[in-house]
Amino acid sequence: MDQRNFLSILDFSPLETEHLVKRASELKVDQFSNVLKTKNIVLLFEKPSLRTKVSFDIGIKQLGGHSIYMGAAEVGFGKRESTADIAKVLSRYAQSIVARVNNHSSLVELAKHSGIPIINALSDWEHPCQTMADLQTIKETKQTLKGLTVAFIGDGNNVARSLALGIAATGSNFAIASPMNHDLDNCTLNRARAIASSHGTSISTVRDPQEAVQQADVVYTDVWTSMGKELESSERRFAFKGYTVSPELMNHAKPEAIFMHDMPAHYGEEVTLGMLDHPSSVVFDQAENRLHSQKAILEFLLTRTSVK
Repeated sequence: MDQRNFLSILDFSPLETEHLVKRASELKVDQFSNVLKTKNIVLLFEKPSLRTKVSFDIGIKQLGGHSIYMGAAEVGFGKRESTADIAKVLSRYAQSIVARVNNHSSLVELAKHSGIPIINALSDWEHPCQTMADLQTIKETKQTLKGLTVAFIGDGNNVARSLALGIAATGSNFAIASPMNHDLDNCTLNRARAIASSHGTSISTVRDPQEAVQQADVVYTDVWTSMGKELESSERRFAFKGYTVSPELMNHAKPEAIFMHDMPAHYGEEVTLGMLDHPSSVVFDQAENRLHSQKAILEFLLTRTSVK
């Protein structure tokens, strides 16, 4: 079986994604195994992290493996040495690379020259590990991934991009409300719509958050200013005025709608204070599921599991 990488949420087929969501929930119950015994996983992180670093590190250990963390000063893609050389060297030492990078092109270059699976732990283009945890959380809460409506309020960023594609691939509707000049890119929208059409679902874009959450089963938001764009924070706070998710906005969604946020949260911006503890919130379940979903991904890629 050829080597597999996980750079995009669409690197797994819908059938594989459904299998991984199910497997993640199983690993939530039976947390420990030796499936990664004798295997070494290198964590290459150009960007800081709380949930991603800790969940991967603990998850690898719970599966019997060993993790090696390397921060920005140690990585130096294309600075200390070429990305190609990093990939070739680490392929001789380890069994997988989990990379959190500034530029998605670094992941593509790693994958091109690596002999071991590359896992995208966040790039400026996608955040597929987050979406896998999101899908697990939705399935556990709503008992299905099909026929729902997921509304995303905010920036058309890496999180929104992976989520739109993941929701489309698993058979639900996706609506995104963003201010002008902060829309999800047309390439992603067109791709998501092509996928959604095969399920008879829709991908829609609106300006008004209230319109987006009408009939929503899930209301999702993310920070207005992503890492690396801090210089735009003042401009973004102005542009995103009116895009705060609050209990009042949740009242426009379905009565049993859940609220999701990938964290960290900026209170007073994309969410009101206390929103993460709102009765509709599954945010901390969502954060926990990063651990379980990533274990399922590691198990799948490193044991070359076949899904039929």
